[in-house]
Formats: sequence, C-alpha cells, structure tokens
Amino acid sequence: MSQKLKDLREQRGKLVHDARELLSKAETEKRGLTPEEDSRYTEIFVKQDDLRKSIEREEQLAEAERSAAEQTLRDKDAKGETAAKTGETGERTGPRSTEEYRAAFRTFLTGGRAACNASELRALSAAADTGGGFTVAPEQFVDQLIRKVDDLVFIRQRATKFRLDSASSMGAASLDANPDDADWTSELATGNEDSAMTFGKRELHPRPVAKRIKVSNKLLQLNGSIEALVRDRLTYKFGITQEKAFMTGTGANQPLGVFTASAMGISTARDVSTSNATTAPTMDGIISAKYALKGAYWNKADWIFHRDVLAVVSKLKDGEGQYLWRASVLDGEPDRLLGRPVMMSEYAPNTLTTGLYVGILGDFSNYWIADAIDMQVQRLVELYAETNQTGFIGRLETDGMPVLEEAFVRVKLG
Repeated sequence: MSQKLKDLREQRGKLVHDARELLSKAETEKRGLTPEEDSRYTEIFVKQDDLRKSIEREEQLAEAERSAAEQTLRDKDAKGETAAKTGETGERTGPRSTEEYRAAFRTFLTGGRAACNASELRALSAAADTGGGFTVAPEQFVDQLIRKVDDLVFIRQRATKFRLDSASSMGAASLDANPDDADWTSELATGNEDSAMTFGKRELHPRPVAKRIKVSNKLLQLNGSIEALVRDRLTYKFGITQEKAFMTGTGANQPLGVFTASAMGISTARDVSTSNATTAPTMDGIISAKYALKGAYWNKADWIFHRDVLAVVSKLKDGEGQYLWRASVLDGEPDRLLGRPVMMSEYAPNTLTTGLYVGILGDFSNYWIADAIDMQVQRLVELYAETNQTGFIGRLETDGMPVLEEAFVRVKLG
C-alpha cells in the first residue's frame, strides 16, 4: 500500500472516531445531538466520505497503472514472431485486433479519415461504412473501456457479464417457482411428480447508449496517447449512464434497475418496510431486511445506499448499543453494515418519504449484463470549429436485469 493511501485511510479513521465520540457523548448524557453537534457530525461525515472517494480513486489508479503495464507487455509479446505464428499471447485474432487496425484507428482519432493513408482506410473499411464518418473501435479499445467501466460501476463489478459479438439478444432462463419438497417414500418408489416448479425466459437486448466528448485540437496534435485519452473520457460518461440505469432503469429501451419494481425483475414481494419510519430507515427495519434474505445469499450479498441515506443509517445502534455500521480498517475493504459490505452510489434513491425505496441488499451476481462489443466512435470536426475542438461520439450497446428476485431484498420506508 502506498504512503498516500495509508495517510488517507488514517485521516478517514480519525474522522470516523470523532463522529463516534459525538454520538457516544450524547448517548452517555441521555440526550439527542445539539444543533451544533448535529452540524459537526454532518460536516465530519461529509469529510470522511470525500476521503473515501479519494481512497477509491487511488485504488482505481493503482489498478489502472497495473493493468496498463500488463497491456504493454501483452502488446510487446503480440509483436513477437512466435506469438504472431502461434497466438501464444492469448490476444484476440479477429480483424479488429490487429496492429494494422489499431494504428488506423489512432490515425482516425487524430486527423479523421482524411489523414488515413490507403492501407489504413482499407483496414477501417473491413468493419465499417467508409462514408459514414465513424469506425468500429478495435477490440482491445473496447476491452479496456469495459474493464474501466467495471471499476466505476458498483453493480457491474459484481454482476454476471456476457459478451455478444453484435447487438443480438440473449435469453436468460429464470426459475419462477421452486419445486415442492421431496417425498419420503420406499426404496423402489420415485415420489410424486412435481408440478410446482416453473421456468421463464427473459430477454437481454443490448440497447444503444451514446456519449459525446470534446477534445481541443491542440491537444490532439500534441498528445501521442489520444486513444487512451478518448477512451478514458468515454469511460466516465458511459459509467455514469450505466450506473443510473442499473439502479433505476425502467427496462424500456434501457436496462431494468434493481430499484424498479417489476415482475420481470424484482417484484414488490421483495420489499421490506417492517419497522421502518415514514421518513427514515430504523435499526429494526434494517435488521428485518437482512433476515428477509435467505442465508444462502449472505456470503455474496452487498448493501447499496445513497450517501444521504447512509448518513442516517450510520447512526443506528442495536439493542446492546453497538453501531450497525462499521468503517473499513483494511486496505481495499468496504465499510460494513450488519456484517455485509456497503456500497455508496450517488444514483441510488435518496428521497426519505413514506413508501419509497432507500436501499437494497442482494447477491448481485444474479444481475446479468449483456454487452455488444461492436462499439462505434464518430469524429465531429465542424460542429466545434469555433472553439478549436473536435468532438467524439462513442456508441456502445448494453442491457441488464435481475434474473433471480429472491437473491435481493429492498429497504422501503413505512
């Protein structure tokens, strides 16, 4: 662990300790927080959250640097004569995985099709319309972009992901009803025929999602790593879009979110509002939610809350005066609530009003995501000419949905 990361963790640990002391003092004196103490607690909580984000960024950067180093080694191996003949590097061998295609793509990003020579245009035309002003990105470009998006989006990190060669649909079998219990019977008998178990099928259709970024023309001319620059900017944009959809998407031409009640995903049967107040979750309500989830899912289950909701949850205690929320003390480990990791998302619900969702606990490997890897990048020259910039539009196709509702439970206000 780097010294900077260690210092950040120590600073956050001290803030968490200070917040605990504020609450413990009020409890010892058998009173609520004064307005000044409540303001101080909120200030501390915001600061520790900022430090948490800084820690996550440092961890992501370290992982990105490690990944980039590995990719550099793979690229060097791919140029070797033996690797070229035998494919020992494990790299993709399709037309969009060749160095020729990647070089043509980099030239396209820097200067457009006019800057490409005849051989580079031939490479690009192998997979895209040469007159459309766009090209299909190299497979390595898409691989790295998706991997970076995975690092940004909580649900993607834990979901089961599938890669489709195009925007074709993928059927996901669902267990809609469990079989009845087995029958006690004799040695030669086979028991009664089961008629309770039923299966369904849900379709994942990768849906188009697009984002536009702008890059200064001077930077395009000076930056030799334009491919990485464009990819990193698109990563952030695609990450935000997908995070929102995986949380609250309607399922209509977009992913179906875990906070959207649906018979095709997680129905209202998985909502738990028992013991919660109308304007805030309670200790008993959080405990009720955990125990509404079968123990078989606990080992892989995670909580997701908005920071506004977690600011309330972090103050809750059990019957013995112990806080339900535990701050992380180990490098790379998330905070915990009732023993399970807590993910904090800006796109989870945060309206503390009766009848609304405020959190979820679940095994997110039962959220399936299908990515179509034929990603397009379009180059816009004239649109931003007045500001001496060039625009890039990235188009990726993806879909996602929960496929086993019993693996999730939503926290709902009373």
